[in-house]
Amino acid sequence: MPQSSLPPVRMIAVDMDGTLLGQDGCVSPRNLAALQAAESAGIEVVVATGRRHCYAMRQLRGLGLHEENALVSSNGTVTRTIGARLLERTLMPSATALWLCQHIDEFRNALVVTFDMVGSDGEDARGALVVEHLDELNDSIGKWMAANEPYIAHVIPIENALQTESPIQMMLCGTIERMRRAEARLLEHPGVSAVGVNPQEHKPNAEIALHRTEYPERNLSIVDILPAGCSKGAALLRLAASRGIEAGEILAIGDNWNDLSMLEVAGRKVLMGNAPEDLQELAKARGWTIGRHHHQDGVADAIEAVLSERLSITR
Repeated sequence: MPQSSLPPVRMIAVDMDGTLLGQDGCVSPRNLAALQAAESAGIEVVVATGRRHCYAMRQLRGLGLHEENALVSSNGTVTRTIGARLLERTLMPSATALWLCQHIDEFRNALVVTFDMVGSDGEDARGALVVEHLDELNDSIGKWMAANEPYIAHVIPIENALQTESPIQMMLCGTIERMRRAEARLLEHPGVSAVGVNPQEHKPNAEIALHRTEYPERNLSIVDILPAGCSKGAALLRLAASRGIEAGEILAIGDNWNDLSMLEVAGRKVLMGNAPEDLQELAKARGWTIGRHHHQDGVADAIEAVLSERLSITR
């Protein structure tokens, strides 16, 4: 569809890691200026990330974005405002989490369980993250483990942490080859469904949805295990509907497989140039825009194009 025939953009949803954040892990001045310009033009800016709320706010706090802007976190299980006001949350039943721990027994040393403990100040408490084994996780995501040490509880067996609280998310971290085996193991269960491009992967009675994120240059993969029906795309559609915004009026910008759902539902889609090659091939086959790399301010490019289009229409 030609750009001129597309409805105007009223909401911009942007991923964080590999998208909004540069190689230094920060929002560049140009990307920030583009977000602020979009806000000034009356476009709602939404950050949609696999990070939990507290960890996302490390980079977003102090940027001057509107406090009532939405932050979709944990790949769609929680939506809060940047000011930490809860809008929506989906919990994984404890019983479901317990049988999952048994189902993935071989991969328990790569498991992290996440609980929503965000306070009114946007901060988590220790126990928001629970692990059973440390060595494997320190090897695969050591920097993340160090950065999140104040929130990590070491519980053996990990099932003890699930007796009284329901998590929002579980995740497995490791090499790409090992995590693909973990994903295949999870999908053997009829209650587990992948959020992906293959229709046969979708199971109507599933209790769990899987999301994969891969970083080939680091040989790292993260398999997020979420309550069924949770995804960035689903959360984004519900948020947009609450704002009276149509899917066609959304621009989604992302770089990885866990962004696929929001790219699919948005009227306009921009996949970053640093996305995995197989995802870029899918995007090209579907006619999506391939933008510049995250270290080249690809987010700013995409937003500036939308703002330029709006300006030309109003002239």
